[in-house]
This record gives sequence, structure tokens and C-alpha cells, in this order.
Amino acid sequence: MRISLLLITSILTASAGRSQSPVAQPAGGESPLGKTSNDPFPSPINATDGIIRVKFAEFASIPFLGEDAPRLMLLVDEPGTKRLFVHTMQGPLYSVSYDGKKVTEYLDVNAPTWGVPVQFSSHDRGFQSFAFHPQFNQRGTRGYGKFYTYTDTSNITPKADFLPNGPGHIHDTVLLEWTAKNPMAEKYDGGAPREMFRTAKAFQIHNGGQIAFNPLARPGTADYGLLYVGVADGGNGGDPYKHAQNLSYAFGKILRIDPLGNNSANGRYGVPSSNPFLKNVKPGTLGEIYAYGCRNPQRFSWDPKNGNMFMADIGQEVVEKVTLVKPGANLGWNIWEGSFRYGPRAVGLENRHGDPEVTYPIVEFDHTDPLFQRSVAVTGVFAYRETAMRQLTNKLVFGDNPSGEIFYVDADNLPKGGQDSIRRILFDDKGTTRTLLELIQQKMQSQGKTPAKRTDMRINLGPEGKVFVMNKFDGIIRVLVP
Repeated sequence: MRISLLLITSILTASAGRSQSPVAQPAGGESPLGKTSNDPFPSPINATDGIIRVKFAEFASIPFLGEDAPRLMLLVDEPGTKRLFVHTMQGPLYSVSYDGKKVTEYLDVNAPTWGVPVQFSSHDRGFQSFAFHPQFNQRGTRGYGKFYTYTDTSNITPKADFLPNGPGHIHDTVLLEWTAKNPMAEKYDGGAPREMFRTAKAFQIHNGGQIAFNPLARPGTADYGLLYVGVADGGNGGDPYKHAQNLSYAFGKILRIDPLGNNSANGRYGVPSSNPFLKNVKPGTLGEIYAYGCRNPQRFSWDPKNGNMFMADIGQEVVEKVTLVKPGANLGWNIWEGSFRYGPRAVGLENRHGDPEVTYPIVEFDHTDPLFQRSVAVTGVFAYRETAMRQLTNKLVFGDNPSGEIFYVDADNLPKGGQDSIRRILFDDKGTTRTLLELIQQKMQSQGKTPAKRTDMRINLGPEGKVFVMNKFDGIIRVLVP
């Protein structure tokens, strides 16, 4: 009966234009439907104790694309040019002045000029991420003017560098290098991008994650100028091709490459000598791999105090997680979902932390918690070590994408899994406590639009300790204020 129900659910949801897993789940968030276990965390997240209330302001507005809201994805500070940059899933990349008053389209990756049309869908596919080389504004350096975009594209004619472990080819995810002539120019003034690598995708969902340079790395150190690339397991749910645990495939991994090198298989980028699997004796192991066992590495960042790398990895049926990532780490998927065995009737408290070779989460939360909607998907994550927002100092901040719930734990006393230590961050709206979803709904009403039922939240750090909160529905970048 259960198999039949799931099959019917998959067919119905697929007919609505979504590629689904054998366990029913909506694109862009994971559903408790089809769950085969009891609640792994019987005690819900504490919804009232330890709440941090933060004030906010509307910092900047990104223009709608016709009637379509700009589906904001990532905000990055580029200190060399003293500008913020933010992009939408549809293709545009905008620059935003430090005071938020000037918003300019810097580049449209989807423009026909570039020949890499963005394959966009509302949740999973599109312009995934971007990153500026740390030497972007340093004239005379090899990284001068260079930045990188990570994009799902419908152009699948070129040969892919990384193939799935099974049939199907729906689209590609492409890493591109762009070179601006003048990094200070208001708009991108360089030529066509250079393709670094592309991965062929057998399914629509679980594509690219974040790309980023470690901002703590300094010239002369091993990590300086190396680009981290999050690659999801490729779908379709449950990792049917067993990518994440297979070191011969790029899917389900965090890769680390030297974008200015040339010792890769295709000669277009470098494989750093310090990568943990470069000298692995097992034939077929990819030297690009930094960590493996990821499902959908949505966001990662580094703690300015101690260099810890944290990753927010979207779960499937039961658990969302934040993990402390070390070089060469096995993060568990698809044998483990968070701290629990993945698979029919395998999730149970007795199965926690059963493999000493696996890096288990420092914090995780349950899809069935009363705070959440039908969809649940972790986002974030960053350790706040600034003092501009003193309530957040020394907190590890992350959240839930669909509901817009923002959470924190102690960054100096990291938990060892579970959700008991999680506390909420809520918004102070002129003396009234609100959630982000309530703020978005109010704004959309004022815009004359039907209020959204979810937030698709993103949270990012900016200069001078600023914290920015974005979403995919009202086009507003909000900033937390002391």
C-alpha cells in the first residue's frame, strides 16, 4: 500500500512539472510525507525561551522581472570595489552600493550574448551562485578582474566533464570564469566567459550549491585563491545513483579547485596539491574532492575566530542538518540522514552516530516540528563574530528556507547533534514580534500582490557586521540594525 501511495504521489506531482523522488517531496524543500519512522526528536524546538529579537530596515529593492519576483539567492561583499553584489535565479547579477541606495544590473548571465542560457525553475534550477576572486581589484595579479558563476543551463551540446552514474541528461550545471577589464566599472565590461567545467544532470533537482573562496585565507597560505564548489547529489531523491559515497563522481561533494591552475583532466583549472584525495590510491578517485557524502550543500562558510567550516545540507524526509566540515570528511549521505540511518524504517534513536568514519551534524532539526510548514530546507550558515549586532555575537546563525525561521546556537560551545540547543531569532516590527513570512506578506500586500505562503529565505553577512535577509518573493533586501 505504501509503495502504491508513493508512486501515485510521484506521478501527480511530476505532472505538475516537478521531478520527484520515490518518496514524495516538493521541489526546493523536503516533505515529511512518506516518512517511515517515528519522530526522531520527540521534544519540539523550544519556541519561547532564549528568543533574540532584532530590529530591521529595508535596505534595498531589487527590480521585478516583468511580473516575476527576483528570486534572490546570494549576497556577497566585494570589499575591493566597496560594493555588494546579489543575484537572482533568473540570471541577473546586481551591484548594490554600501548604503543600499544604488542598485545596478552588473551582468545578465542569461543574455543571448554569452551562449549559456539559464535553465530556470522556481525552486531548484537557475543561476545558482557566484564568487569574486580575492584579487578581483588587485591590478597586476593573476586574479585581477576575475569572478565566477555557477549556472544551470539548457545548452547541453558541449561535452560534460562530470557524468552521472546512470542514464538521463536533462541539463548541465556550468562553472564559468568572467574577466572584467575594469573591476570598478558600473557594468561588466569584459568578454565572453571561459568555461571551467560542466556536470551533466540526469534529473531536474539537486543541482549546484554555493561557490566561494575562503575569506580567511591570506596570500601565501595553502587555501588562498582556491574555489570551493558545492555539488548536490544530482537527484532524484534518495540518491538513486549512489553518487554521494562514490569518490569517482563529483555529485554529492564539496570540490576545491584552483581556478587559475591547469592540471585538471580538461586543463581548464587546477587541482590543489593539498586536496585530501589527490593522492588516493583507489583508481578513479577525483582529486578535486574536499569532502563527500553531501545531499544538497546549500550554504557553507568559515568561522573568523577559528577557521571552522560549517555547511548547511538540505535533508530528505526527516532531518535538516548543519555540519562542521573537515578536509576529507565523509558527511554520511545517503547512508545517513543527519544522525540517523537513511532508508525505509531505518530512522530511530537507536541508530544515532553508528559509524566512527562519518562526520555527524553539530545541530539538526526535524521536519515535523510545529514551527515548520509542509516543506523544510536548512539555509544559512555563519558564525557571527562581529559586535554591530551584539545580540548575535558568538552565535552560529542558520535557518529554514521555506518558513523563514532563523535560529542560533552557541558558536563557542557547539552542540553534538539534535535540536535541543536551537533557539529562535524573531523580528521587532515597531514593538510587535513578527516572523519573516509575516513581513513578506505585509510587503506584498502593499505591492498589490498575492501574499506568499513561504519565504525561500537567504541570510548573508556584509561589511561592518551587517546581516542581510533576503527572500524570493518581494524583492526586498532587509538589514538587521542595532
